[in-house]
Amino acid sequence: MRAISARGAVVPAGAGTRRRVFSLALPAVGEQLLNTLVGLADVYLVGNLSLAAAEQLGYGSATALTAAGLGNQFTWVVMVLMMAVGVGATALIARAVGADDGPATSRIVRQTMVLGVVVGLLATAMGVLLAGPFMALVGAPPEAAAIGAAYIQVNAWGFLPAALLLAGTAAMRGAGDTRTPLFVMLAVNAINIGVSWLLINGQFGLPALGVAGAALGAALARGAGGLVVLGLLLRGHAGLQLRLDPRPDKETMQRLLRVGLPTAGEQLIFQAALLIFVRFVTDLGTAAYAAHNVTITIESLSFLPGMGYAAATSALVGQALGARRPEQAERYAYEALFQGGLMMCALGAVMVIFPAQLVALFSNDPAVIVAATPILRVAGLVQPALAVSFILLGAMRGAGDTRWPLLSRLVTTWIVRLPMTFVLVGWLGLGLPGVWLAMCTDFTLQALLAIGRFRSGRWQQIDV
Repeated sequence: MRAISARGAVVPAGAGTRRRVFSLALPAVGEQLLNTLVGLADVYLVGNLSLAAAEQLGYGSATALTAAGLGNQFTWVVMVLMMAVGVGATALIARAVGADDGPATSRIVRQTMVLGVVVGLLATAMGVLLAGPFMALVGAPPEAAAIGAAYIQVNAWGFLPAALLLAGTAAMRGAGDTRTPLFVMLAVNAINIGVSWLLINGQFGLPALGVAGAALGAALARGAGGLVVLGLLLRGHAGLQLRLDPRPDKETMQRLLRVGLPTAGEQLIFQAALLIFVRFVTDLGTAAYAAHNVTITIESLSFLPGMGYAAATSALVGQALGARRPEQAERYAYEALFQGGLMMCALGAVMVIFPAQLVALFSNDPAVIVAATPILRVAGLVQPALAVSFILLGAMRGAGDTRWPLLSRLVTTWIVRLPMTFVLVGWLGLGLPGVWLAMCTDFTLQALLAIGRFRSGRWQQIDV
C-alpha cells in the first residue's frame, strides 16, 4: 500500500509498518469486541427473557430491552468520562515511551490512576443519586422507568473499578501492550456472561432478576477486571510501574487534563445531544425504541475494527511523534485506515444483506424485527464513513490533538443531526427512518471533516 502524506507526498507503507499496525491492532480489536460483549450479552439475554421469568417479573422482552437500553445510555455517559482519562494516558505515555523517558512514564501512570479514582467515585455518586431523574429526562415509558433506574444503580457500584480498568488498559496500550487488555477483557466477559445467565432468567433455582441480573453481572465483571489491572500495574507490567502515592503531580496532571478534557467535552456534548435525540426515539413507542436499541447493538459490532485500530493507531502515532518521526506517524495512520476500513466495509455488507436474520438474534418480538430491519441496512451503508472517523480521529488523539474533534463534534451533532431529526421526525413524521437518516448524515460529515484536518498536518504540531 502507498499512502498520501498530509503534505501531498507519497509515503510508502512497507511490510514492517503493515505488520506493526496489524500486530498491535488485532488484540485491540479483540479487546473492543470483548468490551462490547459486556453489553451485547446483556442485550441478548434480556431480549430473550423466558416466558416464566417474564410472568414472574411482570414485564416482557421489549420492556426489558428498553429499560436496559436507556440504562446503558447513562452508563455510557459516565464511561466516556473514564475514557477521557485514558485518552490522555495513551497519548502521554506513548510520547514518553517513544522518547525513552522512563521517569516521565512512571509519573504519568501514577497520575492516570489517581485521576481514575476521582472519576470513578464521581461516576458512582452520579449513578446512585441520578438514576431516577435520568430516566425521567430521557422520557422512559412508565413500564420501563423504574426497571431502568434500578439497572443504573446496580451498575454504579462497579464504576470505580471500571474507571481503573479503563485507565490502566489505556496506559498499557500507550506502552505498546494491547494483548494484556485483551486477556483481561476475556475474564471480564466470562464473569459477566456467567453471572447474567444465572440471574436474568433464574437458573438452577436462583431467583429471576431480569434486567437487574444483567446489571449485577456487568458490575461484578468490571470490578474484577479493575482489580486485575491494578494488581498488574502495582507489580510492574509492560514497562509500567505504579507506585502507591496519591499525591497529585501538578504538571503531569495538567498535561493529562489538557489532552483528556477536550475528549470529555466532546463526548459530553455528544451525549447531551444524544439525550435529546433518544427522546425523539422513545416518543415513538416501546417497540420502536427496542428496534433502535437492537440496531445500535448490532452496529456496535461493526465499530470494533474502527475502535481497535483507532486505539492502536493512537499508541503508534504517539510513539512515532515522541521519537520525532512524523512521517512514520502518517504511515501508521494510513495503514490502519486501510486495514480497519476493509474490515468495517465487510461487516457493513453483512448488515445490508442479512438484516432480519441479525435482528432476530437479539429479539424474538416480531414488531421489533420488522421495525429494525430497514434501518440496519442503512447502518451498514454508512460503515466507510465511520471507519474514516474512528481511525483518523484516533490518530489525532494519539498526537494530543483533542480540541479539534470537540469542535467538529459540536458542528455535526448540534448543528446538523439534531435540527435534521426535528425536521424529519417532528415535522415530516418519518419516524425511525428519519432518526437514522439524520444520524448517518452526522457520521458522513464527521468523516469529511476528519479527512480535511488530518491532511492539513496540524495534528503533528501539537505540544503535549
